[in-house]
Amino acid sequence: MSAIYPVAEIRKIEQAALRDLPPYTLMQRAGQAAAQAALRLLPCPPHSAAILVLAGPGNNGGDALEAAAGLAKAGCEVLALLKTPPSQLPPDAAQALARAQRQGVHLMPPEQFADIDSAQWTLVIDGLFGIGLSRPLDGDWRSLVQAVNAMPCPVLALDVPSGLDADTGTVVGGAGGIAVTASNTITFIADKAGLYTGDGPDYAGSVELATLAIADQYLPAPNMWLNHPGLFSDYLRPRKRNSHKGSFGDVAVIGGAAGMAGAPILAARAAARCGAGRVFVGYAENPPAYDQAQPELMCRHAADLDFSSAVLVVGTGMGMANSALALLTRALDALSWLVLDADALNLLARQPQLQVQLAQRQHAVLMTPHPLEAARLLGLSTSEIQADRVTAARRLASRFNAVVVLKGAGSIIARADGAVVVNPTGNPALATAGSGDVLSGICGALLAQGWPQWEAALAAVWLHGRAADQLVAQGIGPIGLTAGELIPEVRLLLNQLVQER
Repeated sequence: MSAIYPVAEIRKIEQAALRDLPPYTLMQRAGQAAAQAALRLLPCPPHSAAILVLAGPGNNGGDALEAAAGLAKAGCEVLALLKTPPSQLPPDAAQALARAQRQGVHLMPPEQFADIDSAQWTLVIDGLFGIGLSRPLDGDWRSLVQAVNAMPCPVLALDVPSGLDADTGTVVGGAGGIAVTASNTITFIADKAGLYTGDGPDYAGSVELATLAIADQYLPAPNMWLNHPGLFSDYLRPRKRNSHKGSFGDVAVIGGAAGMAGAPILAARAAARCGAGRVFVGYAENPPAYDQAQPELMCRHAADLDFSSAVLVVGTGMGMANSALALLTRALDALSWLVLDADALNLLARQPQLQVQLAQRQHAVLMTPHPLEAARLLGLSTSEIQADRVTAARRLASRFNAVVVLKGAGSIIARADGAVVVNPTGNPALATAGSGDVLSGICGALLAQGWPQWEAALAAVWLHGRAADQLVAQGIGPIGLTAGELIPEVRLLLNQLVQER
């Protein structure tokens, strides 16, 4: 259960630890951890490897030079590009440079970089800039990153890929900026949200954490975590033999306007296969007699359902007509737990009075917006939401007194008190129609079985993403994976987690 800290907190942790540790200790630990991570990426034996180390002007560059020393000692051929005059390095980085040179690391004059053969390297280590970068990379730095990104070998970034904002997962400088595209990242002290959300995963690659043996006394109580089954395992309980369908609650999925009848069916199938005792599908209009593929679902007119006797999943394919607005209003009045998705969120964005009613509700609400729906609710652009996904999710949770799942790469789960969880599971296979409907159905099923809204959201998002990961690992996707294929895989995962607990 890895805690995530923003850059400002990481700086405080580092400074507090440095006051009590001998000089150079943290850099030495970081460099050693980086060297070990690099060795795991190399073919055996390591003496056949040629490694290019890019060392920037600060302590991130010092970490890279310390790693270079360790790799040279292990027998690798190591060449370091240091663009900063050695006399201008911070003291610890200067010490790392001296150690690297004693181990036989060769220094490359910056002007020679353009002449190197990019195909000669087994690995590149990015130690240009760490978590402190605040302005876009330009000039020679930009050219250097462009050259690295064109190299065919693996790239190991130290702490965070140079040019990536560690808090937001955006490239510093926005659309015009540039960042190192790493195959692997070893991050130090604690995880950073930006490695897992937004564009971060595309730049960070596979992420490994090295805590640098910093004692717990230096770590403040976190309010952000990386999602993991340990966060919701208390509710992964085996079923008692003496149970019946009424033991596991009812879900009513409300939606299905003309032309969108499949959306509530996907949500309802997910709810049924994730353990809800009974599942109703309340259609805004023209309900089918039954679902031929899942006849256990009970299809009705939404107007005929008792909204107070089930967990309500509202909005999937519901449309924006006045009849849909009436159904949403009725759901908000009901004494039931709510999952609000899709058109329920779009209708809310148009109805300030309903937003007030939602915020004042006494019964649990779970909202699952994608970035455009979040933008509509907050009166912002999608690009503004994506520029700081953590802040956007927190604002929504606080405004509506709800648990909010801001969907997308590295989904953000937030609650009204400011707690945030960043989800590391999932892949582009989820970028398909109906994927969000499946997620809302999973949420509804867990709530119906008595899970609190926070843990239900964490589990649903983790399972949803993990199912996509496992299907892709089996060769099913990411291209062409359909939302319905996720459902049996989620069921399998949920049962496995219960058995393993």
